[in-house]
Amino acid sequence: MAAATCLQMLRRACSFGGRVLRPSGSVSSPLRFFGAPLSRVSAVCRKAAVTSPRGGGAAWTVAAAAFSLFSSSSEEEKEKMAASKEDELILLLKKAKLSVLRGELEAATSYLHAAAVIAQQERHQTAIIYTYSQMANLAYVQGHLTQAEKLFKAAMSYMLAGGMPQDDNAFVEMSLKLATMYAQDDKAELAEHGFRFCLETLEAKVQKFDERPADQLTEAEELLRKDTRLLLGLCLDSHARYLAAAKRLAQAAAHYRKALDICRQEQGPRHHQTLVLMSDLATILDMQGRHDDALALIREAVDAGRASGHQDLHVLLANMAAVLLHAGRHDDGVRAFREALQLARRADDREAVGHILRGLGQEAEQDAT
Repeated sequence: MAAATCLQMLRRACSFGGRVLRPSGSVSSPLRFFGAPLSRVSAVCRKAAVTSPRGGGAAWTVAAAAFSLFSSSSEEEKEKMAASKEDELILLLKKAKLSVLRGELEAATSYLHAAAVIAQQERHQTAIIYTYSQMANLAYVQGHLTQAEKLFKAAMSYMLAGGMPQDDNAFVEMSLKLATMYAQDDKAELAEHGFRFCLETLEAKVQKFDERPADQLTEAEELLRKDTRLLLGLCLDSHARYLAAAKRLAQAAAHYRKALDICRQEQGPRHHQTLVLMSDLATILDMQGRHDDALALIREAVDAGRASGHQDLHVLLANMAAVLLHAGRHDDGVRAFREALQLARRADDREAVGHILRGLGQEAEQDAT
């Protein structure tokens, strides 16, 4: 995958979308797998076109321009056909992206399959990797884990064949997706191995950056340093979620603290994901019976969410309501749940609405008894 592509992907490292129920019954947000901006899709394919193994990379492009006056008509026709294929490839990927945004996943899959055929025919290494990874993302979203695994592995094979080292952030990011799928599919040994590889690889890279004075880093190196730390934060968050599901709460809490520290430092104390991680850590503390610590942390997240207009304030409120109830503050918990319900309905977040109603229903049942 092209370096520019990888860096832009990693800038989403601490951006999570959607919501799932966590082990404690609180609402939180899982790893987002799909999503490159249309402008980036175009840039990826155009870069793939000039770095095609058939053409010899950027040097070939310069040479082609230099000798264009002497090219034969057949060569000109070939160039026109290649440009036409490139445009078709870009258009298909744009259509796939638009279909995903519209929720038309089957259509997106069809467009990606067509794009993959062209990428293979044109031997566009970068386009092949990008297309395979997006097909894998879609397969994962649709619950086709076996297919997603095969596609991710195929993309990773192309990465390694193209000379990408295993500690490249793009390769690690894809390894994390595989580890997350193995965890979801109850393949504990494979999941643990994958998480361990990602964490150890990224921690070693971060340590190397930390050993160098900040003022000696170039702009590109500083960007890579930040992206590497954000990806490490994502790995810590993903592994913490896995540990929490396995009731390994002390380890989960430690991972969440590290992820939260990274997000605070790199994204800021009031960033969307910083507040989500505060909520996640509060959930673990609550599960450990540390209700006062959990309440202090989730209240801080809620207050910051109110001030910043956090898009998932209803999620933070629902989590705070659960902590309040566990701490024995019944009336405060019900009030927080009701406010969360109002905001969730306003946001048309049906999953959160259902979760909050179940929480309120359980409280009503307890009152009745």
